Amino acid sequence: MSEVTLQMDRMQWVKLFSRKRYGVAQLEHKEAGRTHFHKDIDRIIFSSAFRRLNHKTQVHPLPENDNIRTRLPHSLEVSSVGRSLGTKVGERLANELAGIDIAPSDVGDIVQAACLAHDIGNPPFGHSGEEAIRHWFRKHSNLKFVTKLSHAELNDFQNFEGNAQGLRVIAKLEYYLFEGGMRLTYATLGTFLKYPWTSELLSIEKKYGCNQTERDILSDIATELGLLERAPMAWSRHPLAYLMEAADDICYALIDLEDGIEMGFITYDEAIDILKIVYNFDEIPPLHSSCVGTDLIGRKIAIARGKAMNILIEGVVDAFVKQKDNLLQGHFMYDDLIDACGGRIKECVTIAKNTAKNKIFNDPRKIQIEVGSHATIDVLLDAFIAAAYNLIIHKDREELTERHIKILAMMGGHQPQSDWSLHHAYMHVLDFISGITDRQAVNITKQIDAMNYR
Repeated sequence: MSEVTLQMDRMQWVKLFSRKRYGVAQLEHKEAGRTHFHKDIDRIIFSSAFRRLNHKTQVHPLPENDNIRTRLPHSLEVSSVGRSLGTKVGERLANELAGIDIAPSDVGDIVQAACLAHDIGNPPFGHSGEEAIRHWFRKHSNLKFVTKLSHAELNDFQNFEGNAQGLRVIAKLEYYLFEGGMRLTYATLGTFLKYPWTSELLSIEKKYGCNQTERDILSDIATELGLLERAPMAWSRHPLAYLMEAADDICYALIDLEDGIEMGFITYDEAIDILKIVYNFDEIPPLHSSCVGTDLIGRKIAIARGKAMNILIEGVVDAFVKQKDNLLQGHFMYDDLIDACGGRIKECVTIAKNTAKNKIFNDPRKIQIEVGSHATIDVLLDAFIAAAYNLIIHKDREELTERHIKILAMMGGHQPQSDWSLHHAYMHVLDFISGITDRQAVNITKQIDAMNYR
């Protein structure tokens, strides 16, 4: 096989680390003391969508305990792990990357930025909210609201993905509305794309990362970065996307144990037994004698988790470097980098996730609140989709009921226009609903219920 063919069959670092910004015609000049990728981090952190994550469910909806993580601290923790993973990988590949002017810290910054944004498209109530949106559209699949949608358009709604909504948020909705959004670098956008394909691939894949409305953005990102095409509107991941995924997995697996102890779902001994799979906790230094009770348990589990996390990070870095060529060729044969680590690392993460699934996610108190969150999403969609539908069908606002007009007004800048398609209007409804927080969702539902009884 010729060298030219080999180059065409693998992604190239020089393209994968593109500093060009989506929505900007020319390459921006580097600021003193602030790289292009630092800008990406800053733009995400200072966005309103990122700030609202502080009041969105991570695992436990509407917790009364303020020590329990929401999406914001989770995203910050994932970004911290992601920065370590990226920087360490950059150090291991320093010779290979030196020719394209990429420092190890640049790799860390790119992964950190993608990690900060990885949950930015999640609706209220986390994964329960995602499922509630899917269920609503599946339940209404034969009713007037959706019969005018194409199969591909309906597919996006019936399989609603926070990942796909996240791409819409960062590339369309924040800052420069419909003119590049946050205008992030292509390197960060590619690393953010955990699933760089549209919903047409759901017969093969469990999730997708791009709605029909962002097809041109996905294609543009893939072309700029030189991602390998797998099928129509489907590409292999940017290699650094695997580091973002690993950072999320590590935090989900280990930190959920801390929240589980805090809420009384699992015991300290159960959590320690899992962490002992990768670390000998006899080496933990003794704590100050004034630490007692729950304070002592909290400090000990935090120290143990941190030491176990370091081992997982080193293992993931080793796996990435070992699999580097396969990642560049789009031939990665494992489920993820944790799977590629194998041994104690895979065992630790797997058991931690299973423990969370069996003892935390299925707790009756949590499920009861999630049932309520489904009902809340149903009320919101019933109201806003009906109002949008009647606006598009009637065209003239004078034919809308007073209730529809008031509900559309609640959407503020997300209000659809009468000359739009139903699909475009519904996307704006989901922009609005996905953007609000858990408590905003509850409060708006109360306002809608009050309208029903007037």
